[in-house]
Amino acid sequence: MSTEYAIEKRDFVRIHTDIPVRYKFLSRSIPLDVEEIFEGTTSNLSGSGLLLVGKIPGMSWIPGLLMGEILIGVNMLLPSQDVPIKALTRVAWVEAFEKGSDKCGMGVRFKEISKEHQDEILKYIIKAQITR
Repeated sequence: MSTEYAIEKRDFVRIHTDIPVRYKFLSRSIPLDVEEIFEGTTSNLSGSGLLLVGKIPGMSWIPGLLMGEILIGVNMLLPSQDVPIKALTRVAWVEAFEKGSDKCGMGVRFKEISKEHQDEILKYIIKAQITR
């Protein structure tokens, strides 16, 4: 009897961390009637993306998010940093909403991020692993 296991391949190490994130929904192809800047947190972070826990304006937004028609601009301040990390992200997946909650988890991948900001994230991750 042979059993195959799927091996998850990641480009970067991922750490569990709670960092406040401010984010905004952006789209060139879909008119968005929400200009609000939302506040959420990371659940985990890597050099290629993060798990963002926050609000979505409505369930009808999920297809646009998953198809890349709606992107998310994120702004987060890593502990001990003075300059916020800014990136444009694409939603890879959405976790189910918890019953009675208006928040969900969104796995987002960095679509546009400066090399300097990505390096800051990687330094933060390495430091977090060393001090565990």
